[in-house]
Amino acid sequence: MNETVVVIGLGGMGSAAAYHLASRGATVVGLERFHPAHDRGSSHGGSRIIRQAYFEDPAYVPLLLRAYELWDALGADTGREVHRITGGLYAGPETSVTVDGSLRAAREYDLRHDVLGADEIPRRFPGFAPASDQIGVYEHLAGFARPEETVRAHLELAERAGADLRFGIEVLDWADTGDSVRVTTDQGVVHADRLVVCPGAWAPELLADLKTGIRIERQVMYWFDLAPTAPRMDDSPIYIHETDVGEQIYGFPAIDGPDGGVKTAFFRKGVDCSPDTIDRVVHGDEAQAMLDRVRRLIPGVGSSDDAASAMLHAATCMYSTTPDHDFVIARHPRHERVAVACGFSGHGFKFVPVVGEILADLVLEGTTRHPIGIFDPRRPALAAQTAGMGT
Repeated sequence: MNETVVVIGLGGMGSAAAYHLASRGATVVGLERFHPAHDRGSSHGGSRIIRQAYFEDPAYVPLLLRAYELWDALGADTGREVHRITGGLYAGPETSVTVDGSLRAAREYDLRHDVLGADEIPRRFPGFAPASDQIGVYEHLAGFARPEETVRAHLELAERAGADLRFGIEVLDWADTGDSVRVTTDQGVVHADRLVVCPGAWAPELLADLKTGIRIERQVMYWFDLAPTAPRMDDSPIYIHETDVGEQIYGFPAIDGPDGGVKTAFFRKGVDCSPDTIDRVVHGDEAQAMLDRVRRLIPGVGSSDDAASAMLHAATCMYSTTPDHDFVIARHPRHERVAVACGFSGHGFKFVPVVGEILADLVLEGTTRHPIGIFDPRRPALAAQTAGMGT
């Protein structure tokens, strides 16, 4: 039976869901409050790391193996460069989460990797200079995705498969009426058989009844130039670097050539905000802190010691993060016609293609072959941390 499915939110996850649903014959109506591939949420900024040696939890690796297959297919089907393999360097103290966790996942799933000493890293990757007591894990198949191109590619394929994608429409509320779903927008009401909610930073409002404890954080991405004598870094790996106190940064090669600069950012060093209150201005002191920090790994970043002179540009985005940092992907516990996906920020974009596939499974089949038990909104770890919370 042909199902009509509304997809709320057409960012990374929602655009992928719209495509996978439409490709299976569902009648899809996609609703997005901004323009396609916008910069108001979390699916922008030119690049996102993709990797399989997953230090967060090896349980994610099977999903990543499938995601990589779908990344390849997405690029082939659209002719867009949605991702690129560069290799990935994960550096820090031997016992750090970044190094130890990446090595554990790589060994458990037999992922191609090398373990490098501090003196070997700059020989192999000019420009990198970690402290002498640090090591690195190099993952051969890491790289980056282009978030805006990924969203555009999924939207293109969704429309090609017949999806009705509507932009500039704000969703105000939704309801399960028992035999259908009703979505109320600022331009009227849409009825459907099923619903997929991919709200990003709007999860606290649109999924308030789940009590996921999701918090929204302001994050900043920076692009710096390089010193004239520094290696160009066009062909460098993506990287994640951790200090002995657990502070992590991440970054990319000069993916658009030296004039585009090198992008870097702190990992989970944001301040609470909301989509309505986020400060979109990037301040001088925070840019200086970023430049000083990245130079502890790549001394040639910045043609000047002054961040204001070395920074080419910067952009803000929002993380939407659960208390245990795992995602929420599930059929809604109280509404079987509704599937939800949220809480991805910080490490979610690399999963976009497979999350779209999973959501289509959940809506059309009621289940999925993919291992998503750790993403259940009723999981004990999440329930314990959100007891008594309003969201």
